[in-house]
Order: sequence, then C-alpha cells, then structure tokens
Amino acid sequence: MKPITRLHSRTAVLPDENIDTDRIIPARFLTTTTREGLGKLCFHDWRYLPEGGDSPAFPLNRPEARGCAILVAGRNFGCGSSREHAPWALLDYGIRAVLCSEIADIFRSNALKNGLLALVIDAPAHRWLLDHPGIELAIDVAGEFVELPDGGRIGFALEPFARHCLLHGVDQLGFLLGHADAIAHYEQAHPEAA
Repeated sequence: MKPITRLHSRTAVLPDENIDTDRIIPARFLTTTTREGLGKLCFHDWRYLPEGGDSPAFPLNRPEARGCAILVAGRNFGCGSSREHAPWALLDYGIRAVLCSEIADIFRSNALKNGLLALVIDAPAHRWLLDHPGIELAIDVAGEFVELPDGGRIGFALEPFARHCLLHGVDQLGFLLGHADAIAHYEQAHPEAA
C-alpha cells in the first residue's frame, strides 16, 4: 500500500441504501485472487446494459461522476458477504474513499486493510453530501476530518492501528514484518515461548 495522508477529489454519489457486496462485485466474478482488472467488474450488473455497453441509469456512468475518487454512498454500504474483492474492485475502479453514515463492519475492516478509506460520518453531514454531488472535498487522514469547499469540517474516527497503517502505507503483514528483528530477539530470549 502507498501511504494515505490526504485525498482531494470531487464526489460521486450513489444514494441507494443497502448496497451489498454482491452489487459491488457479483459472486460469479470471485474466481480470481488478484486485484488487477476488478475495476471493470465493479457494479457490473448495475453499471452495464444486459446487451452490453454502459447503462445511462447508473449514476457513476454520468460524465460528471467520471474521475471522482470519493464516493458518497447511501446508508448501510457494503452489507452482505465478507468478500475482500469488494474493496479491491472499488480501488481498481478508481474509488479511494467511501463516505457514509453507516458502513457494514466487515466491509469497512476489509476496506481499511486494503487502503480504501471507508469513513463513517454523522447523518446530517451525510445527507448534505448526498444532496451536493460533485463538490470538491479534501480528506485528512492524520487529522481525521473531511474539509468542505467553504473550509468547514466533518469529523470521522479511525481505529488507531488502521490509521497508523494508512498513514505509513503498510498492511497488517507489512507491520509485522517491520518488527521482524524485535520478534526474533524475543524468540531468542524466550525459547520456551517460540
């Protein structure tokens, strides 16, 4: 992962509630263990027409949503199964952050572990963002706030370990490997524990 300290982007809005992981990436596409290429499958059944081509009804297919790295989603985003492919697909699609008043716990954990900012904000701020698509936001991971165009701020909270990993660009394994010397020293000093 690359360190994430600040993200600046326009917002795209998907106001639907209860967007589950099968809607983010349908189960029939879970045959890969790599992340590359999943972006073209992201929201597949919603994004494309049955006969092929982009669906004009899908909000992220509209010209004003193209290139937006911040997704403001309807309540209870990422519910359903625990597939890690869902945050992988969003990241490969170009989404770097999801803002919502309620995000499914397992999805949120998987997202943060993979460098996707899944941020829970208060309901009034969420409603305002849903009503104002396309605005420029800046997300400050260290300060734990979203900066609005007028300078106002929306706070959010990250679990300290997740925040540390995001700021330093390490996943859980990378964090442990960064302490390999200390682990080896402990094992040598405590052979009965090894």
